[in-house]
Amino acid sequence: MSIAAKAKDHSTENRVLAVAKEMVSAFQSVGDYTCDVETVFYQGGQHGTGYERYRFKFYFKRKKKIRVDFSEPYPGTIVIYSEGKEEATVIPFGFMPGLKFNLSLKNPMVKTPSGQRLDQTDMGYFIDFVFRSLKKIEQEDGELREEREKVTFFLNALDHVNQEKMGKYRIVISKKNWLPIGIERYKLDGTPVESMQIRNYSINTHLDDHLFHPWDRQ
Repeated sequence: MSIAAKAKDHSTENRVLAVAKEMVSAFQSVGDYTCDVETVFYQGGQHGTGYERYRFKFYFKRKKKIRVDFSEPYPGTIVIYSEGKEEATVIPFGFMPGLKFNLSLKNPMVKTPSGQRLDQTDMGYFIDFVFRSLKKIEQEDGELREEREKVTFFLNALDHVNQEKMGKYRIVISKKNWLPIGIERYKLDGTPVESMQIRNYSINTHLDDHLFHPWDRQ
């Protein structure tokens, strides 16, 4: 590799690190947020045996209170988690919050198809994962594209689920709030694993605690 090419790669890596620092700084002021999420999990790659699609509204409040309201493939189902617990609360029918049961975070029923636990799904966790990966994993063939409203970059990282297998991520960040609006995960050979689109962020709306334990009477 030429000296000029090495300097270019180093410059790109520094720019990606600068974006990650913006993400960390911006999230420090986020007390709560909601967003709409659509995730596709590929089976055997994009042209493999098929895929699974999930659509849901995601609620987050510090200290790590999480609520997921599914519209697909489990319409009406609600899953709730509070920091420090080793289990999640599942409400099969949103209109009957008193009908609920608890499942271990390790239970496949409350994990994503790629094995991600519910307590690993908030943007704070993901931003920390990006920052740690930039610090620990050498970034080869760095690429960053900045546009008027967003920044797109690629990241080499350990798998954010098991922290063992290497993978590659394509991440799109909104310059409006420095939060991800697109995350694509690939194996090192380029095989797609999952893709996520995040829309309609609402930040610091003072979410009511009742959202995270709706079975209690107000």
